[in-house]
Amino acid sequence: MSNTLKVLVSGTGFAGQGHTDAFRDVGAEVVGIVGRTPSVVKDVAKKMNIPYFGTDWQQALKDCQPDIVSIATPGGAHYETITQAIAFGCHVFSDKPLTVDGDLARKLYELAKEKNVKTAFASSFRYMPCIIHAKQLVAEGVIGEPTEAEFISHFNLEREIPFGWSHRKEDGGGRLNNNFTHMMSIATSVIGENILQLIGEVRDDLGKAPIVDGVHNFKTRRDHIPKNLNDPNLKWGDSNVEWSYTVMAKLESAFATKPVSVLFKHGGLNPRFNEDHIVFYGTKGAIYIKGHYGMGPLYIYEDKTWKELPLPQSIIDDQPKVEGDTERNWQYLAREFTKDIKGEEFKPYQSFKEGSLYQQLIDLIRENNNWTDVSQLQ
Repeated sequence: MSNTLKVLVSGTGFAGQGHTDAFRDVGAEVVGIVGRTPSVVKDVAKKMNIPYFGTDWQQALKDCQPDIVSIATPGGAHYETITQAIAFGCHVFSDKPLTVDGDLARKLYELAKEKNVKTAFASSFRYMPCIIHAKQLVAEGVIGEPTEAEFISHFNLEREIPFGWSHRKEDGGGRLNNNFTHMMSIATSVIGENILQLIGEVRDDLGKAPIVDGVHNFKTRRDHIPKNLNDPNLKWGDSNVEWSYTVMAKLESAFATKPVSVLFKHGGLNPRFNEDHIVFYGTKGAIYIKGHYGMGPLYIYEDKTWKELPLPQSIIDDQPKVEGDTERNWQYLAREFTKDIKGEEFKPYQSFKEGSLYQQLIDLIRENNNWTDVSQLQ
């Protein structure tokens, strides 16, 4: 294998272009890009100076001979694309969700193990600087034994965002796939990777969304919200997936004698009153991080008061110098993934093992069959 890894990207939107930048910034060569729409993939390839572009994934694998494939499409398009890439012997970097259900995700994980290819799963907000700082503080015993944690987020998403893959379960949509994956990844990073128990519920409290042509980039979909929602010619699509969830879990921790209780509360359509936040509580103190994905700043509770802690210089120096949290996290993961492939020393990162596990957890939460009927006690 050449010292310069060759990467083929699947997807032309925000994620596809972000993955391209991430791999280039860590020294890989992006040799091609594949998309569904000929005109769009041609324009993106030209804009990003990618030499090969097309709409046929299998042909692109043959033509580009990549070492790595980067999957940056909605989850509903992942299974066949990843299966073909693994069969071709490629290492796989995939955005979340891994697939649309746990069975398919488990098959991909097992196939990758069988073919002995490396995989990376981009539930990547665990690489936020303040999350890494919190992980260090918990490991150092600063808050004593961790006892519980809470992840509270209210996004107040516009109900008029154009209908698309995020509204459809079969395409990998839903807030569990596109929010909870990050939250659980953060929790396990700080507390411990072993998830012992879980219960939850979901709500599809959206109902419907306007159908609008020309939306090709997930990040700019708000720009396409119709100005006249009462237009009689406007068509509407029905949402069939959750926009809000409440999940409770128990995690095993090497730093605690008892399992750590974790609450994940997310309202995709609810307005926030207080700051979204993440808190880790312990027997001697607590860590509070502002922001739904741990954007910061970070505060420590000790001596009966909260005080802000600056980031250690070592964490600052280790972060990729990239604007945008999502883009920086992609590059962090791509850096460690490519180091691993090249046989260099690397920091642990999430793989299809976690991607498969999270998809199976999401299936269980969506089944929502763990309620205890107490009506007879009334």
